[in-house]
Amino acid sequence: MNITYLLFFLCIIVCTLIITYWAARQSKTTNQFYIAAGSLTGMQNGMAIAGDYISAASFLGIVGTVALNGFDGFLYAIGFLVSYLIVLFFIAEPVHRLGRYSLGDVICARFPSDRVRGTMAVGTLVISVLYMIPQLVAAGLLIRLLLDINYSTSVLIIGSLMTIYVVFGGMFATSWVQIVKTVLLLSGTFLLSLIVFSRFDWNVAALIQEVQLGTPLGEQFFLPGNLFDEPLETLSLQLALILGTAGLPHILIRFFTVRNTKEVRKSLLTSTGIIGLFYIITLILGLGAVALVGYQQLITLDPTGNLAAPLLAGQLGGDFLMAFISAIAFTTIVAVVAGLVISATTAFSHDIYYHIMKKGRTTEKRQVRAAQVSAFIIGLVSTLFALGLKNINVTFLVSLTFIVAASSNLPVLLFTIYWKRFNRAGAVTGMISGLVGAFVLVLFGPHIMHPVDGWIPHEPLIPLNNPGIIAIPLGFLGAYLGTVFSGKPQENAADFAKFTVKAHTGAGGDRR
Repeated sequence: MNITYLLFFLCIIVCTLIITYWAARQSKTTNQFYIAAGSLTGMQNGMAIAGDYISAASFLGIVGTVALNGFDGFLYAIGFLVSYLIVLFFIAEPVHRLGRYSLGDVICARFPSDRVRGTMAVGTLVISVLYMIPQLVAAGLLIRLLLDINYSTSVLIIGSLMTIYVVFGGMFATSWVQIVKTVLLLSGTFLLSLIVFSRFDWNVAALIQEVQLGTPLGEQFFLPGNLFDEPLETLSLQLALILGTAGLPHILIRFFTVRNTKEVRKSLLTSTGIIGLFYIITLILGLGAVALVGYQQLITLDPTGNLAAPLLAGQLGGDFLMAFISAIAFTTIVAVVAGLVISATTAFSHDIYYHIMKKGRTTEKRQVRAAQVSAFIIGLVSTLFALGLKNINVTFLVSLTFIVAASSNLPVLLFTIYWKRFNRAGAVTGMISGLVGAFVLVLFGPHIMHPVDGWIPHEPLIPLNNPGIIAIPLGFLGAYLGTVFSGKPQENAADFAKFTVKAHTGAGGDRR
């Protein structure tokens, strides 16, 4: 076991536990536990959103994908970044004004119904767990590689940590872990990118020339077509990435942690700036990995490319810098899974327990206790899934998460906010059709069905690796048809007008 790596990891763990101890003293009520009492500033929340969004797939995955596939790898980053424009212009402010703790609150502001709330809560739980599993698997593999600890122990460590953060610290602890992660991630990767440029005497042309020599792709490295042969596959992936963010529960509930819409806008502008800068840095690191580590060594040590950033750090600064970058990767995973746990916890304890099971008749203390118990159970279930999937490539779950979010949550949110005729039946059918459609398409696609490597040894019935181009229209179509065939709208024009005023101005509601 490398002592340098161990010390960095211990330092990260101790610091985050100190944050949790501080946060636990401020998380006594549901308002504090779920949304940090709305006390974050726009800049703080923007940093937390960036920390929530930049996952292990973003940091480790994109650097590796750029290093191995060139231009196509950077397409992932572009999709992730552009997605925030959809959130900024169409989703963020109405969600803040209409909701209190969860996405169920947002939809039920127009359609108060246990069925609607329960369906949205189940969708949130599914999306959160789907996203958590690959993060935990990545954490287990990273710790196993660097500290020589077996995979199961590694996953149990990260699973225990994320559960502790949420159970004891709630949204306060989760937010500040994400803020610390963002500062470490930006400073560490920016430093690494400067070292890359310094190795080529700050000459970008020299870096590009070395990249062409270091990769078997040559000049094709900077052209599309290395990752996906079919343009339809690329379009489908981009559609899921761009629209998926606007339906991710753990991102959207962050708009409840600030006091007003001015801070919501500040949050999004801050997070978009941070994410944009970060993805430029990942491009530089991907180029540096090819030029300085070399394609062949990257493939030999890790065929997936996920270790490209740590290997580049080791090449440039030895064990110390590699340990620092690896610790940042670890913090990245911790912060993201904590955010996912809090969103899943809110969906269960607030929507299912408080509203559906208890009908709003329970004490504040019992609500917080229910939230803590559900956080523990969700953390345990996700950890068990990750332990069972250690020998299976689960990277497709990341793209599946975005497809499910874009095909189930996004249509319902948009139609609820902007379509006058939309009704309860449309909300339920939209969520179910999007959720089921995405799963069926992936089940019959090449991730699951493959004659050699698939879970089902058969030729795939759906040839697309990323079936978002089919699943997302299915969600919108389900919401539309459910509304059209269910009869007349369940509210009059005056009710919708009042709802619209509240969604777009805050008048008539608790939020501004």
